[in-house]
Amino acid sequence: MVANPAVTRWRPSSMQILVVGIIALALAGNTLQTFVEGTPDVATAATVFCGVFVQALPFLALGVVISGLIAVFATPDRLARWLPRRTGIAILAAGVSGAALPGCECGSVPVARRLFGDGGAVGAAALTFMLAAPAINPVVLVATAVAFPGHPQMVVARCVASLLTALIMGALWARFGRPNWITRHLPKPHHGEGSRWAVFTEAARHDFLSAASYLVVGAAAAAALHVLVPAWVYEHLAGQVALGVLTMALLAVVLALCSEADAFVAASLTMLPLLPRLVFLVVGPAVDIKLFAMQAGMFGRAFAIRFAPATFLVATLVATATGLLILGPQ
Repeated sequence: MVANPAVTRWRPSSMQILVVGIIALALAGNTLQTFVEGTPDVATAATVFCGVFVQALPFLALGVVISGLIAVFATPDRLARWLPRRTGIAILAAGVSGAALPGCECGSVPVARRLFGDGGAVGAAALTFMLAAPAINPVVLVATAVAFPGHPQMVVARCVASLLTALIMGALWARFGRPNWITRHLPKPHHGEGSRWAVFTEAARHDFLSAASYLVVGAAAAAALHVLVPAWVYEHLAGQVALGVLTMALLAVVLALCSEADAFVAASLTMLPLLPRLVFLVVGPAVDIKLFAMQAGMFGRAFAIRFAPATFLVATLVATATGLLILGPQ
């Protein structure tokens, strides 16, 4: 007896789900607007969500375009040949080169994943670049200078602390990182003279959908947590530098601000000394909720649950030490 062929079950594609979701939101627009306007906490959360997502989206788009170009012209094998042979020098070169890409942390994650390949020295350099690019590029440093007029030491301290954090994390990955922590794998394109456009579009599409979906989750979580931080918290931090450092480091994680905008938020907290605000500026672009979600989506959960806490600890300690040396006693 010949078995009947299995009946293929219809499953909606991601594009069909997106179209249906957009139509549903459009139809419910007036109802949702009335609900949001009548609920202050929801209105605040919606504003934070839109702010995080809209600020991040252009830089995410820039990042995936660059990641697509990397997939075509800078394969991991080529990158391994371009980088210095010694791991330490490769990490240093990647950290310094982060100043050349004017983007935020959302765009650096897909670029780093594309550069990462299978790990090794290239992987350590890619992670160093991922942490350095959103924190020491010219746009961020100029924004910091504008936000803190009269305090040029804040620009120097942020640049030094962020670069040191990136270099240390790259070195830690080179020493202790394990390839089996990377559970999310990129598609293996076939490189050829006639398929470069196909390779570029497929890589950019894959990275954008992966990173953007987790960006939505991270932005939503940041918006929900934002309304839970009462304003009186800042009043109790004035004059308590140690507590202020820890609190601002934690707030940098949950607020999930873009690196181009966080300097102005930190500058507005005039009731706090410069040191806690520096910690906020260094920790935020290195590790926050949306970055954790995006790293889990691009690299895998096993990577994110190890890399994010280690980055938080290193960034907090390095920012504190750098602030004490450059900013002086608080």
